[in-house]
Amino acid sequence: MPSFDIVSEVDKQEVRNAVDQVNKEVSARFDFKGSDARVEQSDYQLTVFADDEFKLEQVLDILRTRLTKRNVDVRCLEKSQLEKVSGNKVKQLVTVKTGLETELAKKIIKQIKDSKLKVQTSIQGDAVRVTGAKKDVLQEAIQLTKKSIDSFPLQFQNFRD
Repeated sequence: MPSFDIVSEVDKQEVRNAVDQVNKEVSARFDFKGSDARVEQSDYQLTVFADDEFKLEQVLDILRTRLTKRNVDVRCLEKSQLEKVSGNKVKQLVTVKTGLETELAKKIIKQIKDSKLKVQTSIQGDAVRVTGAKKDVLQEAIQLTKKSIDSFPLQFQNFRD
């Protein structure tokens, strides 16, 4: 039976390349001269440092631009609270979300079931597997999911006959 998986993945190497580009640009820009602005990466956790909130927002804007140019969807970024380090210096933790959370997976399954398409859905770890008798029905399920979920980046993989 034909099937496919609905997943949410981010290429870690592309994120690392974007972080390297951001650090290079920040060190070369005149408005950051003598500043301690930088981005550090630990797996899918990014820590953005800056001298004040305005510069932090500028670094985050550069980061979003670089990620977009490297085909990383910025909807997967989740910012935490702003923390004061010392004096005016601030830092902010930015998490790159990967995988489907259980709540979102259940929402996807509910929407597919409510559409009365003749497919079976199941949660497989951090992915949703959709199985149906015909490819056309699976393609309808993909289109339905693309239309209904626009707040989180989704990929459709392992399309098998």
